[in-house]
Amino acid sequence: MDARAAVRAVPREAFIPDVIWVHRGDGWSVPVRRGEDPERWAELAGSGDSIVIQMDDGTAAEKGAWPTSSSTAPEGMVTMIDALGVQPGMRVLEIGTGSGFNAAVLAHLLGAENVTTMEIDAALAEHARTALDRAGYPVHVVTGDGAEGYAAGAPYDRVVVTASVHTVPYAWIEQTKPGGILVVPWAFTFHPDGPLAKLTVRNDGTAEGRFIGPGFYMPVRDQRVRQAVLHETRERWSKAGEPSCTRYGVTVTRDGQRIWLDTPDNPVA
Repeated sequence: MDARAAVRAVPREAFIPDVIWVHRGDGWSVPVRRGEDPERWAELAGSGDSIVIQMDDGTAAEKGAWPTSSSTAPEGMVTMIDALGVQPGMRVLEIGTGSGFNAAVLAHLLGAENVTTMEIDAALAEHARTALDRAGYPVHVVTGDGAEGYAAGAPYDRVVVTASVHTVPYAWIEQTKPGGILVVPWAFTFHPDGPLAKLTVRNDGTAEGRFIGPGFYMPVRDQRVRQAVLHETRERWSKAGEPSCTRYGVTVTRDGQRIWLDTPDNPVA
């Protein structure tokens, strides 16, 4: 299915909140409000860049320190959806609704009845739910902790995660059909690219796959890592000869996970 055509067909601006955050250059981000500066808002909302839609878990007002939700750049969405390999009739669980734009694109491809999306932040979930309904994509939006998945709608053919993790919750594996695929961005714990993992669920309840390229996604709330971890990761990666992230893979079982280099019998973490 043509992910790029679907991204172009769905109006992104319909999902961007009235407040967009931009980095000011002094360490802080400040809001661009649609009602106060509609031209600047429209310029940002219509761009092909990632758009920050929340700072500091929603507590920021006039300035914010840490971006905590964004609308993924369209090209990044195409990469993830292509990796999913969706086909007509497949059912997808998305973890991390954000603006709702990605869920709308999935609904455009598969039908809204085949898409469930989860968002931990109640305000963002309500925004996305409203935007999806208005745009004609009445996706099932669940307000809740995505780490738990959504068992009521399982099993899924595909799971796509729009926030990075350092540990794959086993619930995502349990709720995916054998042969199903998960696409999951990774935290900077073994490679500085924050790569995307593409995992295939096997009949024995395990999942395995390789990292397919750089990701750079904001972390799942309960899996945030210290900034120092990135520096430590860069040092280890440099000492290892700076291998491409595509040389790494990951195996997930009910008992835990292991990251490996080149082959599953060469674990590195």
